[in-house]
Amino acid sequence: MHMQAVWYEQQGAATDVLKFGERERPAVGDGDVLVRLHSSAVNPSDIKKRSGGQAVEFPAGFIIPHSDGAGVIEAVGDGVSENRIGQRVWIYQAQFERHMGSAAEYVAVPSLTAPALPDNTGFDIGACLGIPLMTAHRAVFIQGDVCGLNILVTGASGRVGYYAAQLAKVAGAHVIATAGSDARCQVARQTGADEVLNYRSDDLVSAIAEFTDGQGVDRIVEVEFGVNAETSAAVLKNGGIISTYSSSLAPQPTIPFYPMMFKNISVNLVLVYSMPETAKQQAILDINRALAKDQLRHRIAQSWSLKETVKAHESIEQGGKDGCVVIDIP
Repeated sequence: MHMQAVWYEQQGAATDVLKFGERERPAVGDGDVLVRLHSSAVNPSDIKKRSGGQAVEFPAGFIIPHSDGAGVIEAVGDGVSENRIGQRVWIYQAQFERHMGSAAEYVAVPSLTAPALPDNTGFDIGACLGIPLMTAHRAVFIQGDVCGLNILVTGASGRVGYYAAQLAKVAGAHVIATAGSDARCQVARQTGADEVLNYRSDDLVSAIAEFTDGQGVDRIVEVEFGVNAETSAAVLKNGGIISTYSSSLAPQPTIPFYPMMFKNISVNLVLVYSMPETAKQQAILDINRALAKDQLRHRIAQSWSLKETVKAHESIEQGGKDGCVVIDIP
């Protein structure tokens, strides 16, 4: 049987390499579920893989892109309960080390990577959860509970930071959020952060010292590790923790070694694909609990049809899309 899908057979510009048409439906292997997708999300990592900015992890062949999506389970493989058939689910890391991702009508994935989607959450939102929200969860909770702690979330208007600030607040932290313009500071305030600072115009060190009564922050969720390393060392308290998931502007960062060493600062590098399985499952539990209670706000920047996937990729490359870019699959 066939399905509609988008794929590429070599890396390059979206308009040059992405194809839309029909392909064979994926087979359902042992431990897998076959999901009829209703939404797929486009993440920056999907762009890097397609454009050549990131190497593919497997031998040459066609690739149906995108890691994240949401839909309904239509079939299950051996070892998976038939009770899962008909279940609404969200998908994460569908295309990690695999040829077939979520830019298609169907995808077969390991059952563990298709958790149940709460009934109060639409498929479009479900497609936005995987990379951004699981990364945010890991960055916030990698060193345990944050209740009562002072947490700094940099870039809180971005995809990951927006969720990280909300998760920290829901968990009882005192949250300081930063963003790079007045408009983005307004977005950061939607997270419920206790203090929002413009990193381009505010004196972050003095403002954070005032907010924390001179104690400094306990943890930082960091979007630009290299650029912000000196400020991080200045605002963290002794024994403070940086959890960083990006350093795009300084990919080979120089760090203030001695200021960090004198404060016994530790640094955690966060990548959702290689998170321990226990961390992934805890993230799923916490995320679904928050979704069921309507504790999280979400943002969809744009929606495109499956045949418009080229435009969706190009829109992310053009920048300025802080919310999720979604592909609708009727």
